[in-house]
Amino acid sequence: MPLPKLFNSYPKIKEIHISDRLFFHILQILALLVLAAFAALVLLIFLESIPALKKFGVSFFFNPEWDSWKEDFGALAMVWGTFISSILALLIAVPISIGVALFLNELAPVWLAKPLNFCLEMLAAIPSIVYGLWGLFVLAPIIRSPIQEFLGKYFSFLPFFKGPQYGIGMMSAAVVLAIMIIPTISSICKEVFRSIPSSHKEAVLGIGATKWEMLKTAVLTGGRAGIIGACIMGLGRALGETMAVTMVIGNKPSLSLSLFEPAQTMASILANQYAEADSALHLSSLTAVALALFIISLIVNSSSFILVWNTQKKFSRG
Repeated sequence: MPLPKLFNSYPKIKEIHISDRLFFHILQILALLVLAAFAALVLLIFLESIPALKKFGVSFFFNPEWDSWKEDFGALAMVWGTFISSILALLIAVPISIGVALFLNELAPVWLAKPLNFCLEMLAAIPSIVYGLWGLFVLAPIIRSPIQEFLGKYFSFLPFFKGPQYGIGMMSAAVVLAIMIIPTISSICKEVFRSIPSSHKEAVLGIGATKWEMLKTAVLTGGRAGIIGACIMGLGRALGETMAVTMVIGNKPSLSLSLFEPAQTMASILANQYAEADSALHLSSLTAVALALFIISLIVNSSSFILVWNTQKKFSRG
């Protein structure tokens, strides 16, 4: 029975346990403050972005130009850079993360699993600025030579590997993002795999399945809802990552299929230009970019909830 109904049903408790009612109402107010803070944040961002939305309309999100001198602003190049870098990071990170989680949870001996778990947790705790410095001074030269040189020499017929090889650009940003989200996805997958009952694994092995067949049938299939949730969580972090991406992506708002080209994300342009906005329209346009990033993050997180819920529902039926 809900607490308010419980108190209303028993007047004596209502009189005696005043501290319980006070504690309940304090917690209720704190919970409502969270909703109020969320609503205030959305309202503030929306109000600040109104001048840009009034001037450019919906075309603001489909215009690839960003010129502060001409006051011609559009968010398409930043949306493109955000999505491409995040999707590439997921493509790199998801197989590695699932493999790491399976190894640590099912295959690794205890003497090896403990230090690897510690290293995984340490990767998640490293500040993004450290990843950015490492990406700028260590990863980018490696990406340029020999990786981009090799791809440009043998696969330049593909639009993804054309153009000058800077080292800094979309490819470096995707690799840095992948390294950053691997601990998040691996940790969640590891907990998901650990929650699968041992009886399910033993039942599959008992009918003559191999270790790999058991992992595929009992662990991966049984934990697919959690795997989806872990991937979406990793995508959410990749979409909003700022400093590390800002330092290695090149910060050039452009639409290009080439992974060698510098690009720009919504988060990186906010970090680069918000403090230096030289006009009210420029500031409002940056806030509109922040609004777009907020909406995309909201859609991603809502989609993750719906996907996990639907997957769990289908799995419980099947």
